[in-house]
Amino acid sequence: MSTGMLIALIVIVVVAAVVIGAVALNRRAAGPHGPRDLKRRFGPEYERVVARHDGDTKAADHELAERVQRHGDLRERPLDSAERERFAARWTAAQERFVESPRQAVADADLLLAELAGARGFPGGGEYEEQFAALSVHHAHHVHGYRRVHHAAREERAGTEEMRTAMIEARAFFDDLIGERERPRANSKSRLHKLQLKGS
Repeated sequence: MSTGMLIALIVIVVVAAVVIGAVALNRRAAGPHGPRDLKRRFGPEYERVVARHDGDTKAADHELAERVQRHGDLRERPLDSAERERFAARWTAAQERFVESPRQAVADADLLLAELAGARGFPGGGEYEEQFAALSVHHAHHVHGYRRVHHAAREERAGTEEMRTAMIEARAFFDDLIGERERPRANSKSRLHKLQLKGS
């Protein structure tokens, strides 16, 4: 084998090793926060973040991976039964208030969700964006209800139908956050059904 052929062969082997190494590093870097995992983890929230970035999936992936990095290790504090019942009673009161005063009911629901999130150990202190980011990591499939009710509570021109939809979506988030499986479900569905009927 000539020297030129030997050098060419060595160069090919080195280039192949570099390419394989780069691909392996890329996969390892994407690791548990790769695009597929983020899409699965965040569900509908993933699509909303992509839309907010005008379809730029790389920007969305970067934002969501940062959320996981900041809040992924957060351990939710369990509620005791008395706390759970107090929050449930406040939610029921807000939901019933909707018939007479939709705007006040939405404002009450927004405040209640922020307090409940704080009680579960999520960042609070009036920092909605940071709290929402943390909640989206752990309650991605329902957190949009919090966003909807928070915006409806601050939007003076929000109509009754918009507020009603926000309350219904917020209820799903409330149930997810409070640990609906851990508390009695009595009347929860019937009250939601009444809210849907009264708003229609």
